[in-house]
Amino acid sequence: MTVILDGGLATELEARGHDLSDGLWSARLLMTDPGAIEDVHLAYYRAGAQVATTASYQATIPGFLAAGLDRPAALAAIRRSVLLARSARERFADESTLPTVGLLVAGSVGPYGAMLADGSEYRGDYDPGPAALREVHAPRMEYLLEAGADVLAMETIPTIREAEVLVAMLDELGATGWLSYQCRDGLTTAAGEPIAEAVAVTNGIAGVVAVGVNCTAPRFLPSLLTAAAEATDVPLIAYPNGGDRWDASTRRWLADDPVGPFDTDRVVGWAALGAGWLGGCCGTGPGDIADLARAVRSVADLARTEPVSDGAVRLSGARRPGRG
Repeated sequence: MTVILDGGLATELEARGHDLSDGLWSARLLMTDPGAIEDVHLAYYRAGAQVATTASYQATIPGFLAAGLDRPAALAAIRRSVLLARSARERFADESTLPTVGLLVAGSVGPYGAMLADGSEYRGDYDPGPAALREVHAPRMEYLLEAGADVLAMETIPTIREAEVLVAMLDELGATGWLSYQCRDGLTTAAGEPIAEAVAVTNGIAGVVAVGVNCTAPRFLPSLLTAAAEATDVPLIAYPNGGDRWDASTRRWLADDPVGPFDTDRVVGWAALGAGWLGGCCGTGPGDIADLARAVRSVADLARTEPVSDGAVRLSGARRPGRG
């Protein structure tokens, strides 16, 4: 079974003419132009994505307070991020006559470093301590779930210490979610920790449906997934960026992948490495996801199987066959 994720939300918003250069990034549009966010979610569902990831990556209470919102308005914005994705799902179901049961809304939980808006999630050079991490993440996680998110996307996490806090909170909430790391190379997280040690923090956490890597150059994914598969039997998730590197000083992406950009044939091939959840991150758009969905269907047709049996995405936390 392969679950098709969406691509970059901010990437498509920028492609449609929106300026996302401030510290709130795409979360600013939750207040100024929520309809634009909903339309992008709909575009990804139309492209074949089975998951819409909310515009809450940068949406934290401290971040909104710094931007001039009060706490109730900040919490309302976080809730709105889910409602927009759910509305897009309903619109797609109505126009396609497909059931919503196979379409998920994932509440994005970006790292503490994203709130700092200085590229910290690509370095992992912060450590405010477990209490501070909980204080930032807890309200968002709780409100995303209360608003109806089906699963939490704890994504672009640069350090094991932050991942440990997040999966513990996921367990305490009795929720389901995936954990994905931002990585600096083919073996380590952004903070330089072995990926095998990083993914192992999800072992024994029943609510984790997938663990892996996102917003990392595609060329690094094969070795990262290979190492991850040896350390966990949790299904793997892989949604790379377009192959570029984020430059925090100029707040833009720079070409940085000599192997080439996001390529659907490469991404589909990662299923053989244990990646059951596939998609794209920054630098990818609906066209890339449409190509990926077609490629997954083609592989499934050749194997005489369906990418998602009976059209539903399972969130049972089922494990891959045991290692060794």
